[in-house]
Amino acid sequence: MSDRILVERIAVFAHHGVLPEETRLGQRFYLSLDVGLDLGPAGRSDDVTRTVSYADLTAIAVAIATERRFDLIEALAEAIAAEILERFTAIDTITVRIDKPSAPVPAVLDGVAVVITRRQEARA
Repeated sequence: MSDRILVERIAVFAHHGVLPEETRLGQRFYLSLDVGLDLGPAGRSDDVTRTVSYADLTAIAVAIATERRFDLIEALAEAIAAEILERFTAIDTITVRIDKPSAPVPAVLDGVAVVITRRQEARA
């Protein structure tokens, strides 16, 4: 499927990380979603019920990132992907990118990120 909905660089302030300072002080993260699904029915009908709302996608990602705590941004990405795939069966694939611009790395860098892609499991 080549149709996609992109929600890019949602800024959140959250408390993820393995270091005590990260969980106590918190920091900024950016969440990006790349959702693969068939947009043809929505495009032909101009009917919002025939697609997945990017507002709903955003709300799910923000809620998971701000209401839960993870040591690893890999785990945060997995939780977001799993929840979105569970809630929206029309989605074939989801790619979640988590950027951590203030990662405690002893180097000058713009940040670190993880990117995962997950597919909808076949339903019986």
